[in-house]
Amino acid sequence: MVRQEVDGGVAVLTLANPPVNALGAALRAALDGALDQAIADESVRAIVLAAEGKVFVGGADITEFGKPQQPPSLPDILDRLDASPKPVVAAINGVALGGGLELAMACHGRVAAPAVKLGLPEIKLGIIPGAGGTQRLPRLIGPDAAFPMMLTGESVSAEKAAALGIVDAVVLGDLVAEARTRALELADAGRLPRVRDRSEKLTPEARERFESLAAEAVKRDPDATNVHALVRAVRAGLEQDFDAAVAVERAEFRTLVEDPRSKALRYAFFAEREAARVPGLPKDTPRRPVRTAAVIGAGTMGGGIAMCFANAGIPVTVIETEAGALERGLDRVRGLYAGSAKRGSITEAQRDERVGRITGAIGLENAAEADIVIEAAFEDMGVKREIFSKLDAIAKPGAILATNTSYLDVNAIAAVTSRPQDVLGLHFFSPANVMRLVEVVRAEKTAPDVLATALDLGKRLNKLPVTVGVCFGFVGNRMLERRSRAGERLLLEGALPHEVDTAVTGFGFRMGPFAMSDLAGLDIGWRSRKDFGGRAPVADSLAEQGRYGQKTGRGFYLYPDGARTGTRDPDVEALIARVAAEHGIARRSFTPDAIVARLMYPMVNEGARILEEGIAARPGDIDAIWINGYNWPAWRGGPMHWADTVGLRTVAEALSRFAAETGDDSQEPAPLLKRLAAEGGRFADWKASA
Repeated sequence: MVRQEVDGGVAVLTLANPPVNALGAALRAALDGALDQAIADESVRAIVLAAEGKVFVGGADITEFGKPQQPPSLPDILDRLDASPKPVVAAINGVALGGGLELAMACHGRVAAPAVKLGLPEIKLGIIPGAGGTQRLPRLIGPDAAFPMMLTGESVSAEKAAALGIVDAVVLGDLVAEARTRALELADAGRLPRVRDRSEKLTPEARERFESLAAEAVKRDPDATNVHALVRAVRAGLEQDFDAAVAVERAEFRTLVEDPRSKALRYAFFAEREAARVPGLPKDTPRRPVRTAAVIGAGTMGGGIAMCFANAGIPVTVIETEAGALERGLDRVRGLYAGSAKRGSITEAQRDERVGRITGAIGLENAAEADIVIEAAFEDMGVKREIFSKLDAIAKPGAILATNTSYLDVNAIAAVTSRPQDVLGLHFFSPANVMRLVEVVRAEKTAPDVLATALDLGKRLNKLPVTVGVCFGFVGNRMLERRSRAGERLLLEGALPHEVDTAVTGFGFRMGPFAMSDLAGLDIGWRSRKDFGGRAPVADSLAEQGRYGQKTGRGFYLYPDGARTGTRDPDVEALIARVAAEHGIARRSFTPDAIVARLMYPMVNEGARILEEGIAARPGDIDAIWINGYNWPAWRGGPMHWADTVGLRTVAEALSRFAAETGDDSQEPAPLLKRLAAEGGRFADWKASA
């Protein structure tokens, strides 16, 4: 796991634990032994720490969290590096994250290749750096620069790392050779510059800026235990000596590892990784080339999808039926790119490159040479089948034909073509250029290489692709429909829109369902229900009055003078009471916890049915969809994980009670939920045994 080569007085220790050199127990033990040998070897004057492959160290092995620590621990290794009588220089050849950056910072020098990314992303897993990261990074770059970097968990480029002072130099040539040279220079100088001993960046001014940033962070997310812990750890480094501050960091880290939020975030991390593995789809499945793309429709969704391709460097043609619609769509895209450049999130050169990759055209014949064609037209089966029937004759052999439908039957769409094996769904979420999730809908006849290509393409587009089966609404919208139905029922039974929204935001969502409906437009759901024969008595009554939400200044709430935040409307509350009376429903009050249960338990129940039907392969796939597509609070781990923490027996018993109270048999526990509840099991157990 660690190769050792000695030449010219320098021992080069190369970490070799593919694919990401995670610092698990075996690699730590191997490194500890290699350090012993190098330090004891009288012919060795200096040490270089290098790595095999494209990653320096991807971090600690988080599968070990919460388990008994196998010696040597990572902090023990870093203490050894600190105390080494011979200089150690890290040759950072690739990504260095978490424990990888902590390892590099414990060395006496650091050089990096140009493509390197460095960061401490532990905050995203509900924890903080636990091997001195909260102490060494502030000593290198100042607490006012280190705290924001750890708070966001975002990585920085090699160039930015050098400018900040995290690395000593960016090396264009032979990285290990440069590290050897620097290590020997340190040996000749007879000094070992330890990061732990540095204090020049710990100025009163830097501390004042840190305290201001810390106060803002705590105010923004007062319930985030890891944010509070990060503040305390960094502050300890400003008030105590290094060893005492590291002890504070370590204690905070150990507490967070057992924190339910942290466990949920780690679960979500692994669920996303697992979603890339599709049962029955071998890793070596061939892929089709995707060099060019076409998008049918220049609306908000079509334009956003086109931007995804342009951002990934793939030329894309946006196709419309008439010039006005096309120009409006392209103007919208150009405006979005201009805004990004103005904010500084992309350069003006990047803006021009991306705009230049998008071409507008009139007529489906312009999709003839595309490797993939994505239809993003109006959500109408007749429209979509007509488009695919025409594409069947136009698209070149082997082209992938994808529909962006949110609800419709992909099998029925594929059936109008002579090549159903080339058809699948790619359900992007709005705005497509921002939202990370793509539901990859595998139709009955979708070819394995088409599915594999779509999954790879999703990653190229910087998305999280999750494979789902064909049913009305697939996974996310099918479950959302259950929540929407439960929300309407809550209004009729006595809850008011602001009470429901407050309970849901208190649960952790950014917006409640009725505020979200007003933002999206009540007319959208109203027209969809009319198409599919559904009815939402309150929402539909509002839409019939022309109350479409924010765009009309009235929906569930009032939006006077273009306000973005709604206020209560007595007329809406009177309408709700009137509709409830017409349906013979006696109204009562609900606690926030009762509201959450009434909304979320039916979703969980539908998730159980989705698993039983094979629409989703794993509970984690459902959770990844809801976290990344519907803003489910990640620190709750997704609806299925959350249900496990509540207890499935509690969920099942409540659903049976809701069904009896409402006369809605669809709320009765699904067979899978009922069985797991009776056994005292969890959805996680089903995943393990399925």
